[in-house]
Amino acid sequence: MTEITRTALVTGGSRGIGRAIALELAKAAGRVAIIYAGNHAAAEETVNELKALGAEAMAVQCDVADFDAVKAAVARVKDAFGPVNILVNNAGITRDMLTLRMTGDDFMKVLQVNLAGSFHTAQACYRDLMRGGWGRIVNITSVSGLMGNPGQANYASAKAGLIGLTKTLARELAGRGVTVNAVAPGFIDTEMTRDMPEETLKAALRAVPMGRMGKAEDIAGAVGFLCSDRADYITGCVLQIDGGMYM
Repeated sequence: MTEITRTALVTGGSRGIGRAIALELAKAAGRVAIIYAGNHAAAEETVNELKALGAEAMAVQCDVADFDAVKAAVARVKDAFGPVNILVNNAGITRDMLTLRMTGDDFMKVLQVNLAGSFHTAQACYRDLMRGGWGRIVNITSVSGLMGNPGQANYASAKAGLIGLTKTLARELAGRGVTVNAVAPGFIDTEMTRDMPEETLKAALRAVPMGRMGKAEDIAGAVGFLCSDRADYITGCVLQIDGGMYM
């Protein structure tokens, strides 16, 4: 068991980038909780891997778009592990469609999960972070939120809004020893990108100067740094990890 007893909470932590982040934070935090939407088997597998790394770990099922459900989920984590010191907002969904064909429900659902969900968790942890004198929030945004992307009016809007939320929280919490930053991945090798049509993926990679997708561990490493004591003087930052896609 690591000597550090900080508590980390990762939303969307059962698979892909969220899982890699949770495993990375297990090296720096004695306790790691993940919030997942519905895949119980994947969540339990991640919890077992976290425990194998020596961390205390738990998984809580929760729809982050539901404000009351988030409050209850965070309360469960606090009951088990104490106040949350590190919050990583990674939960997200896509409902891609050209703007002309996108329904209002498709637009709002993505904003509710990807943007409002991050607000919900940040607010639920806010007082404890503020009182603790040390804390970290990292929001996982996207290059889509910086440059836009056809078919992603909802997703790009949510991720751009997340950058605004990041900077606002950074200004509010800076005097309390809490840093708030965002990480903006480009094309990362996950289940989501593996499901893309081959031609679409090839076209997307042509826009990446490095000519390849990144790995979930690339994102996790950056998050781990931003959550460490080495990043004490970094706040309000948006760190792109995209192989040079947007510059």
